[in-house]
Amino acid sequence: MHNDLGDFLRARRELVTPAEAGLPPGNNLRRVPGLRREEVALLAGISAEYYVRLEQGRDRGPSAQVVDAIARALQLDTESTAYLMALAGPRTRRRDARPEPRVSPGLALLLRTVNVPAIVFDKYGDVLAANPLAQELSPGMVPGVNRLRALFTDPAAQNHHPDWEQYTAISVAHLRARIGTETEDERLHALIGEMSLKSDRFRQLWARHDVRTARSGNFLIRHPLVGDLELLIEKFSVVGADDLEALFLHTEPGSPSAEALARLAASVTADQGLLGRGQP
Repeated sequence: MHNDLGDFLRARRELVTPAEAGLPPGNNLRRVPGLRREEVALLAGISAEYYVRLEQGRDRGPSAQVVDAIARALQLDTESTAYLMALAGPRTRRRDARPEPRVSPGLALLLRTVNVPAIVFDKYGDVLAANPLAQELSPGMVPGVNRLRALFTDPAAQNHHPDWEQYTAISVAHLRARIGTETEDERLHALIGEMSLKSDRFRQLWARHDVRTARSGNFLIRHPLVGDLELLIEKFSVVGADDLEALFLHTEPGSPSAEALARLAASVTADQGLLGRGQP
């Protein structure tokens, strides 16, 4: 059985330095980049032997008090603490296969009528629907494209995303938050395996075990037609389809990015008008 709890604990303790934890540096050479196991146990107020058993997967089902103490020792935020609680708790039965999620006609209509870039994607990052403005804004927002695969393996992605380093980190942390403890998902395993082989950046980020739901924030795009745009992200879970999210991108009114997005929208409208009249 795969030791998801141990992998998470090991990854997170390696990210906390003794100085950050308020521990003296000591005189011995350290073989680990972050905290030692016994240091985590000391900070959590539990025995080192017990913590080692937890990390090695030889002891399962720690109490909520122990998990909370370990979370404080590892300086986890609220969302990562909840994730740790889920990993340490009893594992739920694997869910039966469900039909592929579909975009409802009403949601599809909404995408077509809003005047901002908008897409719907599943938990794996596959784009299921997108309005013309979103497709013009980014090649990673075209239906059928996997956003993670495009972000990490498309050679043009780094130029297209000026904040590529930050955006990739957010994307991988959001993926972990979305899938939760559903680690037996074969399709997910295949995607992670593929991405780990094709992208050193993805492999490094996945090994950190960062967990963070990204519902809002900034989105930087360098578009060949209108230049750089700073957009605001709003994400929503689709009610009735728990594996789907809708993403809308908008701008500050009157900002240079708003003007650039309006120019892009006008070009899309013009292109559609030509196509509607049968022009090449």
